[in-house]
Amino acid sequence: MPSDHTRTPDTALAPSFAAGLHQLVDTGRIPGAVVLVHRHGRTLAHLAVGQQVPTGVQGSAGVPMQADSLFRIYSMTKPIVSLAVLQCMEQGRLQLSDPVARHLPSFAHATVWDSARNAPRPAQRSATVYDLLRHTAGLSYAWDTGPVADLYRAARVGSRRQTNTELVTALGPLPLLHEPGTTWEYSRATDVLGALLEHLDNAPLGEVLARRVLRPLGMRDTGFAVPPAQAHRLAEPFAHDPDTGQPVQLIDVLRPAPFESGGGGLVSTAADYARFTQMLLAGGTLDGQRLIGAHTLAFMTANHIQGLPVTGDILAPGHGFGLGVSVRRAHGGCPWPGSPGQYGWSGLGGTHFLVDPALGLGAILLTQAPGQLRFLGEWFAALVYGAIDA
Repeated sequence: MPSDHTRTPDTALAPSFAAGLHQLVDTGRIPGAVVLVHRHGRTLAHLAVGQQVPTGVQGSAGVPMQADSLFRIYSMTKPIVSLAVLQCMEQGRLQLSDPVARHLPSFAHATVWDSARNAPRPAQRSATVYDLLRHTAGLSYAWDTGPVADLYRAARVGSRRQTNTELVTALGPLPLLHEPGTTWEYSRATDVLGALLEHLDNAPLGEVLARRVLRPLGMRDTGFAVPPAQAHRLAEPFAHDPDTGQPVQLIDVLRPAPFESGGGGLVSTAADYARFTQMLLAGGTLDGQRLIGAHTLAFMTANHIQGLPVTGDILAPGHGFGLGVSVRRAHGGCPWPGSPGQYGWSGLGGTHFLVDPALGLGAILLTQAPGQLRFLGEWFAALVYGAIDA
């Protein structure tokens, strides 16, 4: 794996790979992108195409994309935070069966919204750390409408002006959408895990992740804010979505915010995130740095929601969910290629990564095109699997 952020020739992949990437830019679906694909420890492609800052955005005449451009990776933060929580488990500092309230008292006396009564009722059991990791804690993202979503908005849950401590203080007393352990609902759960890590390590989440994951892996460009000296490397979206025409606005990462979101706040580069995926493929160790045990990593990337109902359409067809990552169940059952046991996740800004242990493969796509997120996931998998040898 290269660690110097230099561009690597794309001759190791089928020509269709680079051509497909350029076509996506040329047709105006995305302003630009950086892609990095590695297999068996060898970088097959590290490509930068299109514009880092589109023409006309922020008065720019157009800034070319660079291999080391910085991207808001949003929910690709979740696997990093989840791994840090599992490190705490390995150290005996918590058990996944621990009630969340044991560590964060605001989650004591949990209630569940009862739609028949139009009022909350006591929960049958407490949500656990395990529930947070696999998104079965009964929490929500409040993307929908209804009484619970209204309560989230009234409490300003997820405001970047709140600290993690303020987030869980506001969120803990609110009613759950589901009984803990009964339903997969994508949610603020990983933000709560961020607050849990701050509690356990008595430090801000950025410091916790730097010490536990980022510095050991040499992910020197990854953090919750972009330093002023590196602001010129930040990628930006089109001013308006090319399909809907609606304005596009992403989080401001040029100034540190009180909220260091464990669920979606990190900025990173393709080369940095490839260090993370290479460690995953290597069984938890990279360049002599052991971050997590191989058996714990296998546990993390197993399907933990067998038989549970899944709400919404965030989780792709044919996939289960592990502890911070989606997990493909079979070759079939999904409208794009992949191997059983392949895992990964995406980010709201248009970022994706996948790890395929059966093929020794890791692939990262970074762009800033939130309206293209669903399209890009299917497109990227088809492009990657179509470009590699057996």
